[in-house]
Amino acid sequence: MSADLGAPAHPTRVPEAPDLTRVPAPREPVSTAELAAPAAVAHASDRGARIVAVAIALAWHIAIGLPAVLAARAEFAAPAVVLGAWALVALAGAVAGVRLLRGSPLPPWPLAGLLLAVDAAVFLAVGERQLFAAANWVWGTLGWFFVLALWGRRIAGLVALLSTHALIALVAVLGHGPGPADVARYVMYVYGTFSLPVAVFVGSAAIVGLARERAAVSAAGHTMAAERDAAERGRRERHERLALASSAAGRVLGELAAGQANPDDLEVQRRCMLAAARLRRLIAESDDVPDPLLHELRAAADLAERNGLPIDLVTIGTPPPLPVEIRRRLADPLTGILADAQGWARLTVVSDSSEVVVSLVTPDREGPEATGPPLGEHDDGPVQHLYERDGNIRWAQTRWRR
Repeated sequence: MSADLGAPAHPTRVPEAPDLTRVPAPREPVSTAELAAPAAVAHASDRGARIVAVAIALAWHIAIGLPAVLAARAEFAAPAVVLGAWALVALAGAVAGVRLLRGSPLPPWPLAGLLLAVDAAVFLAVGERQLFAAANWVWGTLGWFFVLALWGRRIAGLVALLSTHALIALVAVLGHGPGPADVARYVMYVYGTFSLPVAVFVGSAAIVGLARERAAVSAAGHTMAAERDAAERGRRERHERLALASSAAGRVLGELAAGQANPDDLEVQRRCMLAAARLRRLIAESDDVPDPLLHELRAAADLAERNGLPIDLVTIGTPPPLPVEIRRRLADPLTGILADAQGWARLTVVSDSSEVVVSLVTPDREGPEATGPPLGEHDDGPVQHLYERDGNIRWAQTRWRR
C-alpha cells in the first residue's frame, strides 16, 4: 500500500461551466513535425539538383575536355601546364563534388581562387591556335566547377567569378591581337559560359524554394485536417459521455420526481452523488488549466466536501501531459468510490515524468450497503487498478506508467 505523504491540500472550488461540450481550440504554434516535412522535401529537391550539377561538371570535364586536350597536346604552348591543370581541376572537382553530395562542401573561396589561378594559367599555356578550340577546356568546364564551389550561396558570388573568368579570357584574347572574328567568338563564348551555369544555379534554387513552399502548404493542410478530425472526435466523445452522465442523473431525478425513490435511501443518495461527480468531472475536463488531472480530481473532491465528507487531497510531483482517455481511467474508478464514502477520505496523487499513481483511502464498511469493485489487481488498458479492504479501511489505486 502506498504511503500517504505530505500535508492536506485545500480543495479547489470549480466554477460552473455553461457549455459541457466545449472543445479546446487547436494550438497555434508550429510543431517540429510540421517544420520537418517541408525541410525534408526541400532537402530531397536540393540533393537531386546537386547530383545533376556534379554530374554535368565531371562529365563535361572528362568526356569533352579530356579527349580534346589529348588530341591537341602537341600544339599547346605549354602542354604540361594544360594537362597538369586539367588533372588538378579533375581532382579538386571530384573532392568538391563528393563533399557537396555529403552535405559538407569545401570552403568556397579558396576553391574559387584555385580555379581562377588555373584559368589564367591555361589561357597562357594553350597558345593562339587553340585559344577558341575545344582543347582550351576552361571555356566550357570551369563555369560548372564555379557552381560546385558556390552551391547554396548568393548568385552574386557566381556572377563575380564568371565575370573574372571573362576578364581573364579578354586579356588573353587581346594579348594575341584579335580581329573582328575573334571578338565575335569571345562574345559568344562568354555568353555560353554565363548562361548555362547561371541558369542551373538559379533554377535549382527556385525549384528548392518552390518545393519547400508547396510542402509547407501541404503539411499545413494535413495538420489542419488532423486537428479538425481530432476536434470532431473529441466533440463526439464528450457528447457520448454527456449523454451517459445525463441519463444516469435523469433516471434518478425521474424516479425522485415520480415518487419511486426515497431521498433518505442511502443507495439513492449514492446514485445522486455519483451522477453529480461524473457531471462535475466532465465539466472540469474542458477547463484549460496547467494540470488537468489534478484539476479534475479537485473537482471530485470539492463535490464530496460539499456533500459533507471531510477529504484531504495530497499531491506529490507534477503529472506529465496525459490524454483525456488516460485521465478518465485514472480518475473515474476513484470518483465512484468517493461517492460511496462515509466518514472521511484521503486522496493522494504521486507523479513524475514517467508514472502517475492516484490512491484513495476511506473507512471500510461492512454489510449489504458496502459496495465497490472486486478486490485485487485489474488492467484497464494502459492503467492498472488495485483494490484492497481489511474491515477498517478501504484502499483503491490507479496507476499509469509510460
